[in-house]
Amino acid sequence: MRSLVVIGGGPRAAGLLERIAAQSPALPLAVHVVDPFPPGAGRVWRHAQSPLLRMNSMAEDVTVFTDDSFDGEGPIRPGPSLADWIDIDPTSFPSRQVQSRYLEWFFGHVRKSLPPNISVTVHQATALKVVGNWVWLDNGTSLRGDVVVLALGHLDADPEPEHRKLAEHASEHGLVYVPPLYSADADLSAVHGDVVLRGFGLAFIDLMVLLTEGRGGRYVRGPEGLTYLPSGAEPTLYVGSRRGVPYHSKTGYRLQGTRPSLPHFFVAGELQGQELDFRADVWPLMAKEIAWGHYHELFTGHPGLVRMPFVEFAASFTALPWYSEEMRELELLAVPDPADRIDFERLDRPLTGVTFGTAEEFQEHLRSYVEADVARRSDPRHSADLGAFLALLSVYGQLAGLMPFDGWWHGYFSYLASGPPPDRLEELLALSRAGIVKFLGADMWVEAEDDAFVAGSATTPEVVRANGLIEARLPTHSLSRTADPVLRSLRAVGNVSEDAAGLVRVSPAGRLINEAGDEDPVRFAVGPYTTGKAYAAFARPNTNAPAFRQNDLLAREILKVLGD
Repeated sequence: MRSLVVIGGGPRAAGLLERIAAQSPALPLAVHVVDPFPPGAGRVWRHAQSPLLRMNSMAEDVTVFTDDSFDGEGPIRPGPSLADWIDIDPTSFPSRQVQSRYLEWFFGHVRKSLPPNISVTVHQATALKVVGNWVWLDNGTSLRGDVVVLALGHLDADPEPEHRKLAEHASEHGLVYVPPLYSADADLSAVHGDVVLRGFGLAFIDLMVLLTEGRGGRYVRGPEGLTYLPSGAEPTLYVGSRRGVPYHSKTGYRLQGTRPSLPHFFVAGELQGQELDFRADVWPLMAKEIAWGHYHELFTGHPGLVRMPFVEFAASFTALPWYSEEMRELELLAVPDPADRIDFERLDRPLTGVTFGTAEEFQEHLRSYVEADVARRSDPRHSADLGAFLALLSVYGQLAGLMPFDGWWHGYFSYLASGPPPDRLEELLALSRAGIVKFLGADMWVEAEDDAFVAGSATTPEVVRANGLIEARLPTHSLSRTADPVLRSLRAVGNVSEDAAGLVRVSPAGRLINEAGDEDPVRFAVGPYTTGKAYAAFARPNTNAPAFRQNDLLAREILKVLGD
């Protein structure tokens, strides 16, 4: 009997098993899944986390099943989206515990759908090292795999030098320091008083929830909107970041016009084999693609907001480079309201050049900014933003196969497309009005000074002294600083290598690439720590999701090696 060892039992491992089941191999195969956390959900989506933490995707936008849009070689095996599975409002944002149950059910469903010649054994253990075909576990046992797949998910990293120094300062002066962590794993029990949070993305939202509602506070809705009633156990949260503003809210509407055909201008396959500079060669095409999604929806969904027929606009748009004076003239001519035009640089840094004489003036400004964002993302009149979102997904899914990810682009994508549900930003506003959350501004800085953490920004002259500092972001993983024992064991003998961004190098089919540049014949890796990291573990329905195509290719490669 042949054997397959999959290290990691989260959504990616379950998706790989689903594609193996779909291809119905005839060979006798023993599959071993190794993970200390529940199979299907894994660490990030485990049920054992606060019920207050929620997904940042609507229930109708999450599926683990292929559908008619799938163009991989393996057969389509349809199944329920999260909304269908649990029969809830499709536009709601479910808790992570609900998603955990969906993923655990999916793993069980896949297991049952495997042909009788394939067995699956789950090992609730941590893999410590891989030597050749052998995987050693922390329970003292070992497994031999004819093929070994690393489906490790999101990984921890050793602290960066700055974080070590800040932790030492906190220890020496009786302060609190929380390094970059997954929010559900963070020990926040010692966080009290005035605390600085560095980061304004999804990690901040999670921490905000845990340190307020998670400590007994509650929200009430009245004629004036949402109000926060403190429990008295909350710290005061001073938040800032490079941009100084939170991630944009998720949209709460559907397309009003026709769905754009994507990709249209940015087609990665047409750029393959060229020497490319991201800013000069790639980003202008990506920007044009995202703008195409935006204007396609504006013209087809809201013809009363534009001055010319879509066919006429599209012909001119197609002929012009995105960063050209002629394109700006076309936008001015065709789109009268500046709020309906898309400006990537203004979106990226909305506080550039904006300063305030006092911190309170800035609080008022940022509350107005957030209120406007929530209103815009909740009003179908602005559904062009959803058109841009769909194009963002298209370019994001294509880029990894073309070139290494640009750090700015990944952050920009998350800021525009992976923000919180709108009601989370309403809660942020309520906390700001209650004095629990205070905004620091853009280009935030933090220093360790005597018995405090001192923070400020370029936006206001205010300087804050706090007894705590929380890094409100995920750890930046790189192979050279990985905390994962399996990757460490492989790196020690040169069996794995990293690209310029620190990602584990893999072939298009997912094979590990060693220090000499050779592809491993029997060991594969897949997930966000690899050079194939653009692919999410689950996907939006009817989008021919890259994750499914990647799983399909990987399953075929594995079965080929195993001899089916």
